[in-house]
Amino acid sequence: MEKHMKVLFAGLGRLSSGFIVIVFGASAFALVPQPAADQSEPIAIVGAIIHIGNGEVIADGVITFSEGIITAVAAVDDGIDLSNHLVIDLQGSHVYPGFVLPNTSLGLTEVGASRATADFQEEGDINASVRSAIAYNTDSEIISTHRFNGILTAQVTPQGGLISGSSSLMKLDGWNWEDAALRTDDGIHLYWPGLKTRRRNADTFRFETVDNEKYAGAVQLLHSLFQSAQSYTGEPLNLNLQAMESLFNGSAKLYIHADEAKEIISAVRFARRYPIADVVLVGGREALMVKDLLLAEDIPVIYEAVHDLPEMAWHDTDGPFRMPYLLSEAGLKVGLGGGATGVQSQRNLPFLAGTAAAYGLDPERALTLITKNNAEILGIDGRIGTLEVGKDATLFISIGDALDMRTSQVLGAYIQGRDIDLFGTQQQLYERFRDKYSNQVE
Repeated sequence: MEKHMKVLFAGLGRLSSGFIVIVFGASAFALVPQPAADQSEPIAIVGAIIHIGNGEVIADGVITFSEGIITAVAAVDDGIDLSNHLVIDLQGSHVYPGFVLPNTSLGLTEVGASRATADFQEEGDINASVRSAIAYNTDSEIISTHRFNGILTAQVTPQGGLISGSSSLMKLDGWNWEDAALRTDDGIHLYWPGLKTRRRNADTFRFETVDNEKYAGAVQLLHSLFQSAQSYTGEPLNLNLQAMESLFNGSAKLYIHADEAKEIISAVRFARRYPIADVVLVGGREALMVKDLLLAEDIPVIYEAVHDLPEMAWHDTDGPFRMPYLLSEAGLKVGLGGGATGVQSQRNLPFLAGTAAAYGLDPERALTLITKNNAEILGIDGRIGTLEVGKDATLFISIGDALDMRTSQVLGAYIQGRDIDLFGTQQQLYERFRDKYSNQVE
């Protein structure tokens, strides 16, 4: 028997348990939402504007999913069989694939001023054996603030040194890191040393930019590491060299963090001296200046400086805003990351894409930067990134444009078909002080 449920604009419905909590009141202690239960019955969302994530839009669409997998995406007029589905009518609302956030310390750090809550960096320059997955904290209060903006998957990444370790792709829902893991150890991160460095002048007490005297030594250390890893036989046991094997057997990508053009050229040439199949540039502030090299080497870019100030005083103020458009027009595969900002601000990922849409990119093409493109660059496009049959039912519902901070209002979200609770610390604080001041007369 077909079951129907009418979801009204006011939020009277079962979009998510979190949204019901927002409407009808919340427990004063529900700071970290409880992980959602597995999908128990087939669900059909009808009447919504469906953004596929690959540039296509279905104006009056229907999407169905069962056991966490998308089973149909079509127009309402196509007559999809909705028998035995829980039917949710979302006329006029928007459905998006869950956004994908690359290069983040989400779940690895909580309070910047408290060293005890920071677990994203180890001592030393070479830490290839470090695995971010096992340090990921599913009880972080920051996670819920990202989910409320539609970010449902994150590449949790270690930082620091020259080789910081392996990142892992996490679903932003789960009891522990094993539950949350979508793909572990997807790549090793290389932070290319800068040709220049800033230091304080002992005479003037001012900061100045000077040549990095440690640059040559750092590059030589990297060569020594990669050469040793390439010829490593397993004896004697060396955890760093053992971890590097994933780069040479093709099971992991090499993520190169570099911004300046000369550094990008040096880093790419370095990587191509070794049999590494997949290389990704992260940062890429000056990637446009070396676009021909990146195109020739088939290296995608995770651009992170959309909301940064221009590097030089004579550069155009809106240069960083236009860069995703310019890189895309140059033919590069471009995704957006939040690594240039603090973890608390990385929830603004969709609004980075919104800025790109305002400065050259078509809105649906801008959407692909944080859905399809990010998923492809990270190697998980077979699971998420677009709303297609056979992929995970990881999606969310918004009243307005999810790339516009003025209209975005996420009503509900699903991760692999699980109806997740969107209620978090911020909503609790809002309700707490709304109740306190709502009865006061101005």
